[in-house]
Amino acid sequence: MYYFDPHIHMVSRVTDDYETLAKMGCVGMSEPAFWAGFDRGSVDGFRDYFRQLTEFEAKRASWYRVQHYTWLCINAKEAENVSLSREVIAMIPEFLDRPGVLGIGEIGLNKNTKNESIIFCEHLDLAMKTDEQILIHTPHLEDKYQGTRMILDMLCDDSRIDHSRVLVDHVEEHTIRAVLDEGFWAGMTLYPVSKCTPERAVDMIEMYGPERLLVNSAGDWGPSKPTAVPDFILAMRLRGHPESLIRRVVYENPLKFFSQSRNFHFTPPEVYQPAV
Repeated sequence: MYYFDPHIHMVSRVTDDYETLAKMGCVGMSEPAFWAGFDRGSVDGFRDYFRQLTEFEAKRASWYRVQHYTWLCINAKEAENVSLSREVIAMIPEFLDRPGVLGIGEIGLNKNTKNESIIFCEHLDLAMKTDEQILIHTPHLEDKYQGTRMILDMLCDDSRIDHSRVLVDHVEEHTIRAVLDEGFWAGMTLYPVSKCTPERAVDMIEMYGPERLLVNSAGDWGPSKPTAVPDFILAMRLRGHPESLIRRVVYENPLKFFSQSRNFHFTPPEVYQPAV
């Protein structure tokens, strides 16, 4: 079965992972900008990172016939540095018209601080002024519910935002209903340590149905598994769910959400021919 991973950090993965993903049916992916494991010290550091996302990763993915897309932002972990964050936000428009750039993300909160909220809202303002889609990071563990509520309040306070063009990621059982009730898309991230297991993701599909739900691996530099989406596919099959439902969640839903971006030009894998 073909699938599309809507949230995976391939800058953290070796090239062999692209080959493995392709063998397991991955034909497309989107890569949000994120924290690299350390705080970057200048706007030029982010400019180089955005070049890597928009130039090299798309090429590396194409070697294995995987279509790669990306998002741009300064992550919440680095948003405490407001002056640097504003420099990065001012620089982002240089890249928004590059092929494969889907929008602003992953923005959100980390420790639910005032500075994080300020930079989150300034990212939202940029997205509205440039007509971009938005991908949201919700906090981990004990901060998740409070942070998710804060994020939803800030999103809902901005009347310019089309909720159907926003993906709120890393939802769990105690946050998914609030996200869906407000008309946003919800992403379930499959992690071996935190966030969500494949079996819990299947539970949420059974509870809420497939509408506006996505499942992803994140696949970053910490404990993670880039092939987590195939694990979810197997878990769905073991529960007896039809192939049509599985395909909707792992393939059709991502294409439906991302197709709202002007830079999403996905080619069916049967006819996809990467540029040399």
